[in-house]
Amino acid sequence: MSRLTRDVLSISTGVLLSLAWLGFPGWVLFFAFFPLLLLENFFVSRKTEFRGVSFWGHAFLAFLIWNIISTWWISYATVAGALMAIVANSLLMSLVWWLGHAARRNFRANLGFLALAVFWISFEYFHFHWDIEWPWLNLGNGLANNVKMIQWYEYTGVLGGTVWILAVNIVLFNVYLNIRNSAGARVVLYSGGGLLFLLLFPWLFSRSMYNSYVEDENPLNVLVVQPNIDPYNEAYDAQAENKKLNVFTRLADSKITENTDLVIGPETVFERYPDWNVDNLEYNYQFRQLTDWMSKHHNVEMLFGASTCKVYRDEESASSTARKSNEVYYDVYNSAVFVNENGEGSTYHKSILVPGVEKMPFRKYMGFLKDLVIDLGGTTGSLGRQDEPSNFTLKNQEQVAPVICYESVFGEYLTRFVSKGAGLVVVITNDGWWRNTPGYKQHLSYSRLRAIETRRSVARSANTGISCFVNQRGDILQATNWWEEAAIAQTVNLNDKITFYVKHGDFIARVAMFMAVLILLFLIVKRFIKE
Repeated sequence: MSRLTRDVLSISTGVLLSLAWLGFPGWVLFFAFFPLLLLENFFVSRKTEFRGVSFWGHAFLAFLIWNIISTWWISYATVAGALMAIVANSLLMSLVWWLGHAARRNFRANLGFLALAVFWISFEYFHFHWDIEWPWLNLGNGLANNVKMIQWYEYTGVLGGTVWILAVNIVLFNVYLNIRNSAGARVVLYSGGGLLFLLLFPWLFSRSMYNSYVEDENPLNVLVVQPNIDPYNEAYDAQAENKKLNVFTRLADSKITENTDLVIGPETVFERYPDWNVDNLEYNYQFRQLTDWMSKHHNVEMLFGASTCKVYRDEESASSTARKSNEVYYDVYNSAVFVNENGEGSTYHKSILVPGVEKMPFRKYMGFLKDLVIDLGGTTGSLGRQDEPSNFTLKNQEQVAPVICYESVFGEYLTRFVSKGAGLVVVITNDGWWRNTPGYKQHLSYSRLRAIETRRSVARSANTGISCFVNQRGDILQATNWWEEAAIAQTVNLNDKITFYVKHGDFIARVAMFMAVLILLFLIVKRFIKE
């Protein structure tokens, strides 16, 4: 196999993996790894000629192409951050495949493929929990727009999709090897039948679940506002805040009725954080104007995003993320603000912050770089965060989960809202930072995954689009257009049933990590024995 052929195979996998994030059907992922598996097998079969590291460069090329094509749009917000995210993620992915390749060089074929799968699943789970969280390209996410195929995510979460994609690719490759090696008709038919079953059973099971799923009647009348404020050209003075207030209430007035229960606005509708002290919300001018507006509408409640702050009495009482100005210690938050029917305000602060944009990763060790963090909201430095998720309680005692932007990518994190009683998920975001690119469409699709995993309706308010409602099967309802002012109203059903995934979380990853540790130990021991 020539170097050019090997490069073509690497590039092919990178392009095929990208397609699902560009709007193509997610089933393309079922054979996206086939070129890379061909390449990996070439190096395994010639392990006496090539060192294990020889494969790593080809894997890195494949994953670099995938990351560039799928997530280049990050550069609109931060070029340096995009470069770091793309290169670092490609490096990590290629290292995972290099570990799998090392296992394949030392173990029998089936155990080697198992090692590759558990290493990859462990990597995806790791990306949910370390300080540079970036699970955007987890394989199971690639099926987000094919909801009729993945209704069983309510049992497995998105990692179940990752297992399915890896398994199909590996079995497909084994079928190819059996045919190429003339393994015999019986073996080929057996392996081909296994592949067909692996493809069709989850698909047909999902279709059955989709067709039979019926939401319980528990209605809530929701109005979602999309104010369409350009985040790159907006001002941050008091006049600009009042203008945004007027746009928000004007759009809400266009759709509100006497039956409206909840009005939802996007992330950071208001951004002058010194004016939004979480301990004195009622003193904020925009807050008082909103409560006056609400008093004209029967029993309506409201949820929207704002940049807020908390002032500490001294350095000792301040948090680790607190800032200092003129001897005053304070935190800045990306918050969801809830105003109940009595005009009382409460807040939830975004907990999962965007690395390099809203927080400095590994702050304990790299605190001297804190000024390099760029917050998409008009300030700099790491934001404060809330340690535990919390719901807002409506007038009918039902609870809603306030999920802010990036948090909607984290399935297991959302289960904590639901476990605490949330019957509805509200996603507030400002996707205007990514301009008209695949980024905001990808972000929308992840809300469909959360709806299926938790069987909760989702009300999504995006500043510039796409705002919509998502039902408990993951279907998108009343999607707005990109870059337009809009208001949409829908009766959604709340749900109090707990899915298997909500109860058990990413159990697949915990099993995979246990197996990955055992295989790594086996590899290390075998290496020492060989030496």
